[in-house]
Amino acid sequence: MPGTQQERRAPRRPDMVQEEKQFDERTLHVDRVARVVKGGRRFRFRALVVAGDHKGKVGIGIAKGADVTAAVTKATDIAKKNMIVVPMYKGTLPHEVMGKVGGANILIMPASAGTGLIAGSVVRTILEVAGVHNALSKSLGSSNKTNTSYATLEALQSIVPAKNWITAKPKAAKPAKESK
Repeated sequence: MPGTQQERRAPRRPDMVQEEKQFDERTLHVDRVARVVKGGRRFRFRALVVAGDHKGKVGIGIAKGADVTAAVTKATDIAKKNMIVVPMYKGTLPHEVMGKVGGANILIMPASAGTGLIAGSVVRTILEVAGVHNALSKSLGSSNKTNTSYATLEALQSIVPAKNWITAKPKAAKPAKESK
């Protein structure tokens, strides 16, 4: 019947299509930091975020904001801008690497298929979003999450892809055969 409730409503907007996220973004740590001013303390939030595509790209960002969501959003943007490519071999790393930032030393070693990620929380998360499936790691020194994450990124940057290894000895030139 004309004039029903359905016809009088404004036409519905087409459903907004949810945009597929290109990167896996994970918050590693959120801190409340204070600045002391004449009237007391002013609080802000600092977020540490890792972003990766599970295919060998990973980045870390750290930012401050007035509230947690602002800090996380800023840190995510920074992480996306500072992406590095991690060379991988059969779901693990081609060789063992070590990274050092401040007091944090991170040792990451390749592992055979089926081992999984044996690593602490920060290192595990970074390797997961990078797409590494099997690796062993040991954190030596400081447990500071910021320095640990940057040390992990430094270690991943220092990986030399297998195609760039110098493993074959240079062939010596054979002496020319003398004809008699």
